[in-house]
Amino acid sequence: MKPHAVLQNDITPTGNDYAIVSHIIERISEDYRDQPSLETLAKDAGLSPTALQKLFTRWAGLSPKGFLQAVTIDHARRLLDEGMPLLETAYETGLSGPSRLHDLFVTHEGMSPGDYKTRGAGLIVRYGFHISPFGRALVMVTDRGLAGLAFADQGQEREALGDMTSRWPNATYVEDLNATSPYAARVFDPAEWRSDRPLKVVMIGTDFQLRVWEALLKVPMGRACAYSDIAQDIGSPKASRAVGAAVGANPLSFVVPCHRAVGKSGALTGYHWGLTRKRAILGWEAGQMGDPDQLDMARSG
Repeated sequence: MKPHAVLQNDITPTGNDYAIVSHIIERISEDYRDQPSLETLAKDAGLSPTALQKLFTRWAGLSPKGFLQAVTIDHARRLLDEGMPLLETAYETGLSGPSRLHDLFVTHEGMSPGDYKTRGAGLIVRYGFHISPFGRALVMVTDRGLAGLAFADQGQEREALGDMTSRWPNATYVEDLNATSPYAARVFDPAEWRSDRPLKVVMIGTDFQLRVWEALLKVPMGRACAYSDIAQDIGSPKASRAVGAAVGANPLSFVVPCHRAVGKSGALTGYHWGLTRKRAILGWEAGQMGDPDQLDMARSG
């Protein structure tokens, strides 16, 4: 019987920045209609307003006030409205600046249907947990490139590992931080998002899933798309529900930006690794984009 992947190394986080930030994100998400002040949020976090402002801005590139705007439903609706019809035009409109960084950074290939049907047989997957802007990140690589990226809150690392290994149960899993560290460093550092040295990723899924994930790669940072538009783009306009399932099954979170998929109304809907983390990623991206409106709010926050 093939041995299951086991977690061997001590992966206790060395800092709690994301724990504090995620708590504030949850508070913002619950109370965004009331527009909670910095002082209110700081008191909830057990920090001084100045300390929270510095920590949050260092993490996201936005103040809590700027982040509040970035993750409201109204903001999601605005992104959706501005982006339509996004998938059909993303590459043709000549988008420039930071919004193109991420999609130019990734080059991808899909495993053949035959490879997928073997459920990973003959595939060696090296994995490791790393600190990321969004909690613990599980990075999984093959000799063809990055194959998996997942997230875990502290104490839930084994569950995340079990989730990912169950997708390709016949593969061989080897814990190898030396193999995964370079990928973790590149994925979460915008300075490394370079079109002349793209990140290689390999997508392991059904043909339908691959088409959905490839469509997601067309959605630029700072934009959102509806599941129904993805369905339209891949030629299956009545398959919005199936598209939602494929988005949820995306094994390359963050890199294949399933967090940019929203409901037709603009509602953020769910996320396989937690809705708080989805909001965190969207807010972090807003900070990386340097949106003038967001930066103005950050300065006044």
